[in-house]
Amino acid sequence: MSGLSNPPPLALYIHIPWCVQKCPYCDFNSHESRYKNGELPEAAYVEALIKDLELSTPKVWGRKIKSIFFGGGTPSLFSPEAIDTILSQVRALTPLEYDAEITLEANPGTVDIANFAGYKQAGVNRLSLGIQSFNAGYLKALGRIHDDKQAIKAAELALATFDRVNLDVMYGLPQQSLADALADAKQAVQLNPDHLSFYHLTLEPNTPFYHTPPNLPDDDTSAEMQIEIENFLAQHGYEHYETSAFAKTGSQARHNLNYWQFGDYLGIGAGAHSKLSYHDKITRETRPKHPKAYMEKALAGNAVERESIVSQDALGFEFMMNALRLIDGVPLTLFQQHTGLNLMTLQPAIKAAQQKKLLTTENGYIKPTLLGQRYLNELLQFFLE
Repeated sequence: MSGLSNPPPLALYIHIPWCVQKCPYCDFNSHESRYKNGELPEAAYVEALIKDLELSTPKVWGRKIKSIFFGGGTPSLFSPEAIDTILSQVRALTPLEYDAEITLEANPGTVDIANFAGYKQAGVNRLSLGIQSFNAGYLKALGRIHDDKQAIKAAELALATFDRVNLDVMYGLPQQSLADALADAKQAVQLNPDHLSFYHLTLEPNTPFYHTPPNLPDDDTSAEMQIEIENFLAQHGYEHYETSAFAKTGSQARHNLNYWQFGDYLGIGAGAHSKLSYHDKITRETRPKHPKAYMEKALAGNAVERESIVSQDALGFEFMMNALRLIDGVPLTLFQQHTGLNLMTLQPAIKAAQQKKLLTTENGYIKPTLLGQRYLNELLQFFLE
């Protein structure tokens, strides 16, 4: 590793691990809230988060934070006062950029107008709403706690409160037809958010859906859903800029772009991951997954469970695994800037992928072809060898 002359941009991820109910397809670090009277240990968890941040700031001393993302779980289970306390401490402990993007994930089944107003007052300026579908039947099949009416009402409330809103929608759902998948896309566009995420439902290990698979559309039908949805969104002004992300002009998710461009991120909270760059190394950290274990460890003075240095052999693959999700790719110069390695180390893999028409390097950018977008896993295999 030749060394990084300057660290890449830095983002902050804050994990809120609780949900009302665990969905059968979800493999995220989320835990059903089973506390007395339904009350979460909000104050104790906020105290642990702040202690974690205090302990972590020396690692990123002086570096500006460009974005914050509250993910989960269901962050909207926490009160606006809790979010305000966390953000106040972030501002006190770090140089947060004045126009930083601050996103909070919300579940349509756990929102109300007072909370949305409170989150905005606390500093949240972007909301990401987990809609998944606008069809009551599919929502029930997915184990969601909201129905179609709540989905639309929550989206309308979010759009009336925040200037920037993302709606998460899924396709390839159990027994879903092409017409119904397109109906969800049409409803999403009708609501007119500035950002949309469309994910294909995948069966992840260690989930109920993986062990007892539902009846999903076949590969050809799912591929047709993807193409039709992409075409429909393009016709209505949504630029397809990442594998699953679509945005109106100027509304790309800055926090997620930082991941895909191999930027740095500090992750605090149960199960959170960090990637931090230094002059001579790039490290990864993980926190304990279980909330109780995390809180105990953070309050005891060290929330990090594991820390490792990313090997030079792995850096090329990790960079490409992120960068090649971007439809327009990244500047060729970004590889050396964000890894400290010379791009020549990847030339054999790049050449082989080009020969298979999965990758192009033109106008100073490296990017997947349309074929490479469709067969991204096959493209990434070249960088594993």
